[in-house]
Amino acid sequence: MSQDFSHTTVLLHATVNALVDPCFNAKSKAVHSPLPAQQKDGVFVDGTFGRGGHSRYLLSHLSPEAKLFVFDKDPEAMRVANELQAEDARVIPVHQAFSSMPEVLAEYGVSKVQGIMMDLGVSSPQLDDAARGFSFMRDGPLDMRMDTSRGITAAEWLNSASLEEIRGVIKDYGEERYAFQIAKKIVDRRQSNPFRGTLELAQLVAGVVKSREKGHHPATRTFQAVRVHINQEHEELARSLASVLDLLGTCGRLAVISFHSLEDRPVKQAIAKASSLDPELAKLPLRDSELPQARLINLGKVQASREEVQHNPRSRSAMLRVAERTAAK
Repeated sequence: MSQDFSHTTVLLHATVNALVDPCFNAKSKAVHSPLPAQQKDGVFVDGTFGRGGHSRYLLSHLSPEAKLFVFDKDPEAMRVANELQAEDARVIPVHQAFSSMPEVLAEYGVSKVQGIMMDLGVSSPQLDDAARGFSFMRDGPLDMRMDTSRGITAAEWLNSASLEEIRGVIKDYGEERYAFQIAKKIVDRRQSNPFRGTLELAQLVAGVVKSREKGHHPATRTFQAVRVHINQEHEELARSLASVLDLLGTCGRLAVISFHSLEDRPVKQAIAKASSLDPELAKLPLRDSELPQARLINLGKVQASREEVQHNPRSRSAMLRVAERTAAK
């Protein structure tokens, strides 16, 4: 990923502004504009470092005493993160999934953070590198692992999983209506010719899916589903969202970018649940001191501006949700 903040990092200004601007307003057009450099103190977390676009911009708004933990499962992302740490000692790279935040931060003696940002899904460098196996547009080994140092590849799973398991993954994680037909074709084909490359799978799916959304490849949903399963993305997200309230300090912010409904829905639901009182409590005449202290305030959803979409088409489907932890009474 290029370090050109304006053109390659999705919702760059909006995401960082959400973490450091106390006057952040999701409905304001100014949310897409760069903020003047600030000196924000505290501990921040980038749960999906990628190639560091969000992190580099956030660092320009942090004080010399601040710390930024950057998590990523991708070894290549960690190589970039280690280079950034050599330039800036405030950066602490962590080669782990973002669901490990509570345990890792505890090892460093950190119990509360001022901001957490996550950019879900696959990154552009991963899509562009055919050797990673994420793209149905380029031929390469059918891998799809975010962390290439561990776990089974997509090819290994497709060549061994049951028809029902493959169908369930494609249906649940891809919302593909031809899930059964695709799964059956995969199982039939692998008996004589096991899957090895991305184009093999893409061509098989294209032969099954006779209709598709405008501008979408027939294999889009299947590739998404297999990738999500191989990397346990939904499980990782669920564990992380469950720990957010415990990690955020008073007035700490959460900023999460998602790209499709299966990612956005749990984020939206988690914020909504933490932003509202229990229905039973809402009926009681409670004083402020008796209200639950660990709650979130929903600060809204941001989508890419027209100008950003023109410069970076990938941002078209991006959705940023922001929430803030309430002050303890």
